Amino acid sequence: MRLTIVGCSGSYPGPESAASCYLLEAEEGGRTWRILLDLGNGALGHLHRHTDPLGIDAVFLSHLHADHCLDLCGYYVMRKYHPTGAQPQIPVWGPAGTAERMARAYDLPVDPGMTEEFAFHGYGDDGGVVELGPFRVEARRVVHPVAAYALRVTASGRTLVYSGDTGPCPELDEVAVGADLLLAEASFRSVDDNPPDLHMTGADCGRTASRAGVGRLVLTHVPPWHDPADAEAEARAEWSGPVELARAGATYDI
Repeated sequence: MRLTIVGCSGSYPGPESAASCYLLEAEEGGRTWRILLDLGNGALGHLHRHTDPLGIDAVFLSHLHADHCLDLCGYYVMRKYHPTGAQPQIPVWGPAGTAERMARAYDLPVDPGMTEEFAFHGYGDDGGVVELGPFRVEARRVVHPVAAYALRVTASGRTLVYSGDTGPCPELDEVAVGADLLLAEASFRSVDDNPPDLHMTGADCGRTASRAGVGRLVLTHVPPWHDPADAEAEARAEWSGPVELARAGATYDI
């Protein structure tokens, strides 16, 4: 399984990166399967650098804040009006109400909204499991002001866990256990007075990696107003394993 960081800027697109979007690729049945974890604002344009966006098999949204889902609007236009013709419907998984949220985002009537381009599916209140080609995707509800899910993706015997947006919580620790790579958001700094149940610090990410016994920690979703080196230093102080900062265009073979 290969991970490509399409966008990793926290809260809004930054000068070096689009907002959250992660491309996963794996082989099965003589072809490459491709899924996206989130499609935040600015990410669709950057996706062209890494693959043909029309070749994506499914999209999995961690939650419905703009920096994680808004470029589904542009993707709708691309799939509906592409000069080669309307593209086949592909599945989109997300929290309950995703179809309605995306229709409102593009000022469409809810019926049909984007349902001719995307087959929308909800995770369920606590999460759920989806199997698609070589991928097994487990969604687990985590803590955030809106319904939000961490995503555990397994393919070819290897596992990536993406925290989505969350504060530290036992549910993230549980879903991350034994992951080969933990892609964890580090929006906050420990030196600041941070609200609870919203985001994690680099230190929180390091402690999560330690408790879960992961193989590698990649920090993402650092807002442009913070120095990413602060998040990295905090994580290293809490965990002795490999730590890296996500950067747009980076790839990881898992």
